[in-house]
Amino acid sequence: MSQALQSLLDLLDLERIEQDIFRGQSKSAVVPRVFGGQVAAQALVAAGRTVPEDRLAHSLHAYFLRAGDPGAPIVYSVDRIRDGRSFTTRRVVAVQHGQPIFHLSASFQTYEEGMEHQAEMPPAPDPETLPTAAELLPLYADVFSDHDVVERLLEARESVDLRYVDAPPYGTVGEVREPRSQVWFRTNGKLVDDPLLHVVLATYVSDMTLLDSILLAHGRGGWVTGDVVGASLDHAMWFHRPFRADEWLLYDQESPSASGGRGLGQARIYTQDGRLAISVIQEGVVRVPR
Repeated sequence: MSQALQSLLDLLDLERIEQDIFRGQSKSAVVPRVFGGQVAAQALVAAGRTVPEDRLAHSLHAYFLRAGDPGAPIVYSVDRIRDGRSFTTRRVVAVQHGQPIFHLSASFQTYEEGMEHQAEMPPAPDPETLPTAAELLPLYADVFSDHDVVERLLEARESVDLRYVDAPPYGTVGEVREPRSQVWFRTNGKLVDDPLLHVVLATYVSDMTLLDSILLAHGRGGWVTGDVVGASLDHAMWFHRPFRADEWLLYDQESPSASGGRGLGQARIYTQDGRLAISVIQEGVVRVPR
């Protein structure tokens, strides 16, 4: 396991300060606020620690309320909404400086057999044939508004191996493209056999690239080039089938709409052997600076 991945796991390992209250640390992201995927992942950890181990996360719905302060810890308060015979529901509020910055509802279910069907996995190249972040990012250093962005992006990718199938938005600034994007990802190291941990890490990564397809439709490079400002507004995930976050997952993303200063991204995450593991939808603020 890489040191960066161990540091990420340590970040997600919350301190229990009361029965249903947890404290998590923060770290700076590429932009000067707490990375949304970190808050969502930590909130899911908090919820999961109040649920029996035989109940697996099957969905989450979340709202990003305020920008997080990377210099301060985050307190997660869990409400035990319902404990049914098959399903368990939890609500989590993340607080910093006395104000809520994030709200999450998560549902957990005991395993059961049922009807089976799924959307087919779209074509995608072998992830091992695609450039790593260390190979790709330096090629675009000149397009970033802040020359330290490459170093910060590389640091953010040390724990997760994330590879674009096609050029990222900042690689084709000014070129309008189909609002679709694909990336392969997996953690940079093996993980223990803990289903909640794999779901939590997929939640963490899911906030990294989901709004890319919105930018592609308008020829924008994104927050790293300075031609767009934005932030996540809400985020929803449904976990359909077992998967491992330390094995290759295809994140197939598209944007059906952008309007009113907001853009919508939707995606499916597949295992390398073609099983649909997760569905994701996110809306974000997407504004062109004046």
